[in-house]
Amino acid sequence: MSETIVIALDAMGGDNAPDIVIKGIDIVRIRFPQVRFLLFGDEVRLEKLLKDYPAVRNVCELRHTDEAVKSEDKPSQALRKGRKSSMRLAIDAVRNGEAKGVVSAGNTGALMAMGKISLRMLAGIDRPAIASVLPSPKGETVMLDLGANVDCDADNLVQFAFMGADFARAVLGRVPPRVGLLNVGSEELKGNDTVKEAGDRLKSIENPPFEYYGFVEGDDITRGIVDVVVTDGFTGNVALKTAEGVVALFTDFLRVGFQSTWLSKIGYLLARGGLNVLKERLDPRVYNGGVFLGLNGICVKSHGGADEMGFANAIGVAVEMASDDMIGKMIKHFETFDMAEKMSNNAGAESENKNENTGTEASVTAEKTLEKPPSSLEDAG
Repeated sequence: MSETIVIALDAMGGDNAPDIVIKGIDIVRIRFPQVRFLLFGDEVRLEKLLKDYPAVRNVCELRHTDEAVKSEDKPSQALRKGRKSSMRLAIDAVRNGEAKGVVSAGNTGALMAMGKISLRMLAGIDRPAIASVLPSPKGETVMLDLGANVDCDADNLVQFAFMGADFARAVLGRVPPRVGLLNVGSEELKGNDTVKEAGDRLKSIENPPFEYYGFVEGDDITRGIVDVVVTDGFTGNVALKTAEGVVALFTDFLRVGFQSTWLSKIGYLLARGGLNVLKERLDPRVYNGGVFLGLNGICVKSHGGADEMGFANAIGVAVEMASDDMIGKMIKHFETFDMAEKMSNNAGAESENKNENTGTEASVTAEKTLEKPPSSLEDAG
């Protein structure tokens, strides 16, 4: 029998909570019968919903709180006032060892801020990165960062490569993962100094836990030639939103085309089976679940407007990462390759960790840092 995995859920986060949380559990419990859930939220509302889902009630433990982080709250507000919120308590359950991972569809900036304060960063990692999967002809491709860090240096990109490779192995089963660095061309002389320096470092690593492919271009992202595409958060978020826009435009053109004449309508009926396959491959719910990599714990962000199918897939991402012991393997890889020593940005990491232990000082520091998060954080995942 598989080992029981406990996942903490912010039952009050997201546009459609708590309904989609309960319905999402009902979907995912069949796929992962070994999983149990800690639900943090309004017990009265949750118990009312669970009356219609007795099988879901059997795999859940309720933890009551009448506080919730609002979508319009700034990260600093959430840190100061949300210590008893459903989001913070769910994150703390991971920190305390009660759960293997947390999933929330709530405020992304708040989730990032609370995750950094409660779970802290892995040794050797400066910043968390948002990672998710995109469709490709060969399955799926991991891409990061998707908006957590607008500006990145070579250290950050190298760290993202290690984290993305572990994520691809855990969620997609790619062994060894093939990693590419996004650039304006595949030639070694192209790109800015940061990208070229990161490429040189990745090439120089001996026996890494991944295969470094080299530079990839924008049109390579969806070709599936690599398992992991590494870039800074500004570029990654623009690429992601562009891809989403192209899919929406293509779908709209297709719909208009099939409605233009009676012959095209007949053609639609004949092609409906193939179009349904296309719809399933491009369904954004299938790829829901952005992961904050770099935290010392599994933290998955569902899109705020996700339905129950999308939320179920976000839970599935957390379960797969927990089943693979991804955080443990990340720590081992970072220790093996002396990431903390090699990365120049980590020179002050030890002193920062000491400051975090003081509690109040750490909160103030994080609030100042996260007062104005990148706008992409509000839509990530």
